[in-house]
Amino acid sequence: MNAEVEVEAEAELLFIPSPGIGHLVSTVEMAKQLIGRDHRLSITVLIMKIPFDKPKVSSTTQSLLLTAAEDRLKFVYLPQQDEAAITELQSKNPGYFMSEFVNMNKQHVRDHVTMMISTESIRLAGFVIDLFCIPMMDVAAEFGLPTYVFFTSNCGFLGLMFHLETLKRVHNQDVTELKDSDNELEVPAFMNPVTAKVLPSVALDKEIGSTRFLRISKRLRETKGIMVNTFEELESYVVKSLAENNTVPPIYPVGPVLHLAKNKNEEEEEIQIMRWLDDQPLSSVLFLCFGSMGSFEVEVDQVREIAQALKQSGHRFLWSVRRPPPKEKIEMLSEYQDLNQVLPEGFLERTAKIGKVIGWAPQVAVLSHKAVGGFVSHCGWNSTLESLWCGVPMATWPMYAEQQMNAFQLVRELGLVVEIKLDYRKDFKTNSSKVKLVTADEIENGIRKLMENENSEGIKQKVKEMSEKSKIAIMKGGSSYNSLGRFIKDVTNNIRSP
Repeated sequence: MNAEVEVEAEAELLFIPSPGIGHLVSTVEMAKQLIGRDHRLSITVLIMKIPFDKPKVSSTTQSLLLTAAEDRLKFVYLPQQDEAAITELQSKNPGYFMSEFVNMNKQHVRDHVTMMISTESIRLAGFVIDLFCIPMMDVAAEFGLPTYVFFTSNCGFLGLMFHLETLKRVHNQDVTELKDSDNELEVPAFMNPVTAKVLPSVALDKEIGSTRFLRISKRLRETKGIMVNTFEELESYVVKSLAENNTVPPIYPVGPVLHLAKNKNEEEEEIQIMRWLDDQPLSSVLFLCFGSMGSFEVEVDQVREIAQALKQSGHRFLWSVRRPPPKEKIEMLSEYQDLNQVLPEGFLERTAKIGKVIGWAPQVAVLSHKAVGGFVSHCGWNSTLESLWCGVPMATWPMYAEQQMNAFQLVRELGLVVEIKLDYRKDFKTNSSKVKLVTADEIENGIRKLMENENSEGIKQKVKEMSEKSKIAIMKGGSSYNSLGRFIKDVTNNIRSP
């Protein structure tokens, strides 16, 4: 009798995602996949409510949780933190915020696990945390539980994290010395040398970022296993590299993990966007959207360069323009009451026949529409997977986090996208006067390479093929389907008795 059959009792996993909408959405989808694959599993997702969610984000989150909840998938909101403590935390260096916010929630998690163990007959099989919730490993250890990770980025970034930690621990090499240099690194996870200019800002931050980054990388090695939101066919070189590295935990490529369900309660703005797309020719529209934190350091100047590029290119466009928070605050983006505040005078009138400028965008719905032929993106990993799934070729404009690394991998390693920029960097601490504008000519050049057939046929074909592979990967017998099965087997073999 095999191990999967021998374990008859139910097992519960405790998921702890960081509170950002991008992390929460993919975490919920991952949980749904797990309970759908094995009737013995149940999952509780502990939600830390971020204190500065905008109404749109909060309503999207609530809708997601309401539609996902079922008997074996529960959501628990942890108690909110003291308002004064949060206000003080927001005033500090942005690099502190997420890790300290997670630390503030450790006691709430401890209390909830204690309650579960004392009142429920279910067997706890372990914690599943994401990258920013590494401090919760301490709580799992207190209860003798293993910690697994659901890594919401890709294997390439994971491989880089392990390599930079090895450089520091074994060779005492400080990568922060490479900041602003043209130096290159040989990274085992990549075929091509990696220029320092695409390393994540946090890894280059001498103050606190690099120390925290390396600490997270070290703790990831101590976990029981890491599910990664990618698929083997997309990152075959990196997956093989990690599989051959005996200093890292088992890696399970289980993606693409996407929230593709259509919104049943469309708001008027979404209805209007989709109606506009319905009136456009096949594959004719360029979609520009820069994510949940996607605004520019020099907002008005950069927006006007984009506007000029769109005008010069003459291509149809759907453009999401969001208002950045005040420089001194950690907040989500909001909407402009009047887009003329940032757009060139008369731009909306001059482009009314070929373009539409919006605020928030229903991204998956837009990318799924037959009228969309290209996507200018910040290269967030969720957005990248959505674009590939929908078969829409991308142009790169990274902003923050690991997005420069994503852009590098997509352009140099995989040849799947068009480059506008690889090393644009939104630095939350930098004086905006130091940020270099991406010019209208640079943007227009990227748009033409993306949208005009004589330039983009090769990439379009590659994206189409990868789109098909992404769908096969999660089907029964596919690479990600099988990888998820291996993860479930590992979990059920490590159940802690109540």
